[in-house]
Amino acid sequence: MLMSVENSPRNYCIITLFLNCALRLAELTNLNVEQISAESVTVIGKGDKERQIFLTPAAKNAVNEWLNERKNYNPKDNALFISKRGSRLTTRAIQVVIKNAVEKAGLSHDITPHKLRHTAATLLYRYGGVDIRALKEILGHESLNTTQIYTHIDDQQLQSAVNTNPLAGIVNHMQKI
Repeated sequence: MLMSVENSPRNYCIITLFLNCALRLAELTNLNVEQISAESVTVIGKGDKERQIFLTPAAKNAVNEWLNERKNYNPKDNALFISKRGSRLTTRAIQVVIKNAVEKAGLSHDITPHKLRHTAATLLYRYGGVDIRALKEILGHESLNTTQIYTHIDDQQLQSAVNTNPLAGIVNHMQKI
């Protein structure tokens, strides 16, 4: 999917932020340039709650590439993501960016911005070793119950988890197994 938008710094940055920062569609749409720093993005989430999400090296690179290109678009305001006419992209326009990237990449047509958020959360939890409480903060959830929807724990992960107990390998040598 990322390879399908390599020639568009804006679209590449949009997809990279979804996949690296697990943003909601409205959060990404409403981002302004001043919300981006060298290390993080400040997001205004549901209920106007502000949270800081640290940028990965991939996200930093994508943001920097887009900010350099953005200057050529004659921005009309401080929106991070703008159209060729310089105005803020709408949520619908961003959905179309994702739809077109999905089609160009030959992926399943049911991939949406929310599925990209879901994917990011699952990858952070499953492969990044992110604690569920930290994931809750990254996603901007009020409740751990909401965050658990994103974790997709399977039996192998549960087996691995119980086997990390330092006592898991101790057996009574007097008993036959």
